Amino acid sequence: MAISAISSVAAAINTSAAQQVGGASVAPKASGDFGSVVVNALEGLQATQNQADNLAVKAASGDLNDVHDYMIAAAEASLATEYTVAVRNRAVEAFNEIMRMQV
Repeated sequence: MAISAISSVAAAINTSAAQQVGGASVAPKASGDFGSVVVNALEGLQATQNQADNLAVKAASGDLNDVHDYMIAAAEASLATEYTVAVRNRAVEAFNEIMRMQV
């Protein structure tokens, strides 16, 4: 799989996952650099987890009117974490395979 394919998937995820965190909008940054795509994806993951945490606190304190908002945010955070772990595992597997190659 080409790196450009990974960046297009990450860009699609970031554009569909523009979120409200603490009243500020988290917008994706467009760049062709693989490192910045990874950093932006991790920042998006952190924002998703922060949003779920904030809604969990509101739900526990009784300030949240719609509990389904928290459930949706928690599911999104869980799915984003699983996706990130899967990408990391594939990257480690690819690195190990490259290191086993005979030159």
